[in-house]
Amino acid sequence: MLFKTSIPSHPKYIHRILNRWPPTKRLLFMALMAALAAILQSAGGLLPAIGFAISPFATAPIMLVALMCLRSGIFTYIVTILLLFLLEPTELVIFPFTTGLLGLGLGWALYRLNKRLEVVLTNGLLLCIGICIPLYVLGFPVFGPTVSSSFNLISLLLILIFSLIYSWIWTELSLFFLRKIKTILKAVPV
Repeated sequence: MLFKTSIPSHPKYIHRILNRWPPTKRLLFMALMAALAAILQSAGGLLPAIGFAISPFATAPIMLVALMCLRSGIFTYIVTILLLFLLEPTELVIFPFTTGLLGLGLGWALYRLNKRLEVVLTNGLLLCIGICIPLYVLGFPVFGPTVSSSFNLISLLLILIFSLIYSWIWTELSLFFLRKIKTILKAVPV
C-alpha cells in the first residue's frame, strides 16, 4: 500500500545540500522563496479567476525552506506574511493558517518522519487545525458561504477529511518536486 511506503531519500539529500551553502546564499534563497510564496499567494486576490488555482502553490517555497531548517522556514513564513501585508492584505487570513502552515509542516515532516502515512496524518491534522482557527475562532469564512462559521460536528468531520486528502496530495506533489530538484542539484555543481 502506498501509505506504508517509506519516504524516499530526496528530502534528506536536499537538506544536506542546502545546509552546505554559505550563510549568505541561504539567506538569499530564503528571501527569494518568501517573495515567490507571496507572489503565488497574492495571485488569488490579484487574478480573480485563475489566481485561485495558482495560490495553493505558495506551499512549495515554504516547504523547501522548512526542509532546509525549521527555523529558516519560520523566518521565511514570517517574511512572506509581511510581504503579503504590502501586496495583498486580503490573503493575510488564509496564508498563515493554511498554505504557509502546511508548507512548514511538510518541510519538517518530510525530513523528520519516515512513512508517508505519518507525513499525511501530521499535516492533515495541522491543516485541519489551521482551517478551524479562522473559521470557528475568528469567524472568517475560509470556504466562503458553503461552510458556516458556527461550530458543527459534520462540518468539522468534512474539514478533517478534506485536510487529509489535501495533505496527501501535497505530500505526493512535494516528493515529485523534490525528486526533480534532486536531479537538478546533482547535475549542477553546488
